Amino acid sequence: MGNSNIKHHYENATRTGVFQLKKANLSEFPKDIQKLKNTVRSLDLSDNKIEIIPSFLGEFVSLKQLTINNNHISEIPFEISSLKKLETLSLSLNIITFIPNSLSSLSSLRNVHINGNHLTTFPLVLASIKTLEFLDLSNNKITSIPDKIDQLQAYELNMNQNQITYISKDIASAPRLKILRLEENCFNLDAFPKSILTDSQISLLTLEGNLFEMKSFYSLEGYDQYLERFTATKKKFM
Repeated sequence: MGNSNIKHHYENATRTGVFQLKKANLSEFPKDIQKLKNTVRSLDLSDNKIEIIPSFLGEFVSLKQLTINNNHISEIPFEISSLKKLETLSLSLNIITFIPNSLSSLSSLRNVHINGNHLTTFPLVLASIKTLEFLDLSNNKITSIPDKIDQLQAYELNMNQNQITYISKDIASAPRLKILRLEENCFNLDAFPKSILTDSQISLLTLEGNLFEMKSFYSLEGYDQYLERFTATKKKFM
């Protein structure tokens, strides 16, 4: 990408607060982007070859949306925890294996997309974020939905295309959870907590592609209670 084109991106970001440089064959953050630390509210560097999120990103005090999808990122730096205004964090299609506890400091975070990475355990640190609304951890290698998941504040949790064999009954006590996606995992009905049907707020479940036939799920005790919630929610949007 030519210097004049890059200059245009900087000038545009200074004017609008939005810096987007996708599919630019970048192997690192753009040179001089640090000069925009007080200006940028939205930063999108998707579809590049970036391997490292630099520590100076923690100085972007106005940043509300950070999108670095489809790169080669393996770690989330501690300094990200300084982004107190960050509302959306999207790091889909990278090679992240671990979510640091420092993310619990992101007091404005609402939407998290870390799908298509290499996570093997559920990052409970995200369950402690009180502002969280949407969490996408689909297409990882997570094997369980762990105990203490009742802390989760999100309205929607997407766990499709993982390797889940265990689901803690604590998921039924997540206070705001309405949508739970568990398609294409590795659990059978014996591992599915019936309290999700009888005692939770969940009104939309997607379970296709696991180790049971859906007709068996429909015959579970408590399915009628879940169906009432599903139907009531559907009517609200008709």
